[in-house]
Amino acid sequence: MNTDLSLDTLDIRIIRVLQTHARTTFDEIGEQVGLSASTVLRRVKRLEDTGIITRYAAIINAEAVGLGLTAYLNVRLEKHTAAHKRSPMDAFRASIETWPEVVECSALTGEMDYLLRVVVRDMAHYSRFVIDTLLRHPSVQDCKTSFVLDRVKHTTALPL
Repeated sequence: MNTDLSLDTLDIRIIRVLQTHARTTFDEIGEQVGLSASTVLRRVKRLEDTGIITRYAAIINAEAVGLGLTAYLNVRLEKHTAAHKRSPMDAFRASIETWPEVVECSALTGEMDYLLRVVVRDMAHYSRFVIDTLLRHPSVQDCKTSFVLDRVKHTTALPL
């Protein structure tokens, strides 16, 4: 994967269209950016092959499928633990992949080690996740939670 590819203005315009609506046809994109559908197809294929476009996904309304509570958890790990042979960070990262409530996990600088975005049905579901899953993990020392009251801006589009 070569991410050193230089993007021209047409590539950026194509990406902007796809970020807004990934199911736009190559014909429609071509009309918007002034290229033929076959040229758009070649450019999109190149953007995929070089790893600039990594995947396509449907964005689901969490509330519409019964997931009405979003929380951000700052997690601090134990620095050393005898409970497992891997480092606490490796063990935690492996576990995160198996927890469906965690939809995003970022390693941080500063006082806390990770920031999790957790999406659950309600407070009872959140409580079970934290008590039965997160805090029982041998690497987890502490966590602090902030609940989302209102989503002011939410986008998956990068500012190109």
